[in-house]
Amino acid sequence: METHRSPVARTAGRVLLGAGLVLAGVSHLTWARQEFQAQVPDWLPLGEDPVVLASGVVEVALGSALVALPRQRVAVGWVVAAFFVAIFPGNINQTVNHIDAFGLDTDRARWLRLPFQPALVALALWSTEAWRRRDELRPHR
Repeated sequence: METHRSPVARTAGRVLLGAGLVLAGVSHLTWARQEFQAQVPDWLPLGEDPVVLASGVVEVALGSALVALPRQRVAVGWVVAAFFVAIFPGNINQTVNHIDAFGLDTDRARWLRLPFQPALVALALWSTEAWRRRDELRPHR
């Protein structure tokens, strides 16, 4: 059941998620570039730096879209959720290969971080109402 506070909470969640993505994207392009390179799985056909730069640009764009395109929030929410799923192998790579980055310098810390990715997927879908309004994106016959 929706409460009168839910739209405000959803908007706040969407804006905070958007700001977080912009900040993460800028960090990919600047001060945390090497840390992010450590997460790129070896099996990706591109080099580490192009992957980090491209994902940084995508994060800035998605974060900006979450904030600046509220009327497209349902579609943007699905794209953001898919992005979080797509980058999850990097988190798994860091965990299973015992890679120290972002202060995650123990196996315990790396394993504890993993559940946050599904939480980000859930936040993207909830804050944009993407899950609740998923039928709106289906083609009508």
